[in-house]
Amino acid sequence: MKAAFPYPTLFGDVSLDVTAVSVDGTALPYSHVSKIEQTVALHQTGREKWEIATLHLAAKLPEDELSEGPWVDPVCLAVLTEKATNARSTTRLTRARDGSWHGSIDLARARHLNRASLALTVVAGLDDVTGRFIGTSEKPWFVDLKVSTPVRQRDIEIVEIDFREGPYEWLRPFKESPWIIETSGDIPTVYLNTGAVEGLVDALHGAGGGADEKMLRELTASQIAQDAWTAMFHTAISDLDIDEDGTPQMPAGWREAVVRMMLPDVLPGRQLTDALYDINERRTKGFGWSELQTSVQHAAGRRSQITKKLTNAVRSVQRQSEAVADES
Repeated sequence: MKAAFPYPTLFGDVSLDVTAVSVDGTALPYSHVSKIEQTVALHQTGREKWEIATLHLAAKLPEDELSEGPWVDPVCLAVLTEKATNARSTTRLTRARDGSWHGSIDLARARHLNRASLALTVVAGLDDVTGRFIGTSEKPWFVDLKVSTPVRQRDIEIVEIDFREGPYEWLRPFKESPWIIETSGDIPTVYLNTGAVEGLVDALHGAGGGADEKMLRELTASQIAQDAWTAMFHTAISDLDIDEDGTPQMPAGWREAVVRMMLPDVLPGRQLTDALYDINERRTKGFGWSELQTSVQHAAGRRSQITKKLTNAVRSVQRQSEAVADES
């Protein structure tokens, strides 16, 4: 949804392009930058330890509209953010004689964790008020520190790390949890605690093994998936945009996919728009929200196929019990 403002804003397209990337002064291979995907991949750049990635930028604004409109002293700002670390960097682009805008912005590796978002914001003076927002690029670029191929869409990130002894201090309060789900970033992340249950991560990676090991692997994977679906759904509906008549708008990115897949099971028999309105009313006003959690759990269980895996586990245990009884 495009936000409405009580003053004139740019109607024409505002675009941002990453023209080149350098890592500690050395040019990044072209294969790590995709203009189609609008993604930069910073993993396996040829140097294991690096400090600064510099993104060289070019922007285009609707120049005719800008020159003929009521705005004064327009400014182009490139904004680099990452929700997971609360990092934010801003740089001002320079306007060339031909009307194009150019500049660069640095990404400090020490300030980022997984995937940063790069967007363009246009501000200008209007009605004696400076710095008013008048435009933005439609889609952000992603700068991904975890992948070597610049792919925009990822399903979910899995990070294996020791919560107690690892480098992320924010995980230490959860040192006794075998896993946690983090959904504040652009990609949902499952953190598997390598120090909580000895052998659990190895069991999850296993492909063979006996019936007991296979049962453990499938049940654990299903439980993680159920927790992930539940967390992603709650995040997806926690901050919906609302239009002028109070109708909640479908979120973007992975949040949209989660809502579309989960909502028919949470509120069955409803049109998607009606269901979205209903669940937003329950969440914001409180009525019926706690009762709805059973349906959320049910929907997450269906997505993770936990009933099927549990049924197979119970049957396996029964067969083993019957075999032991026959032997005796």
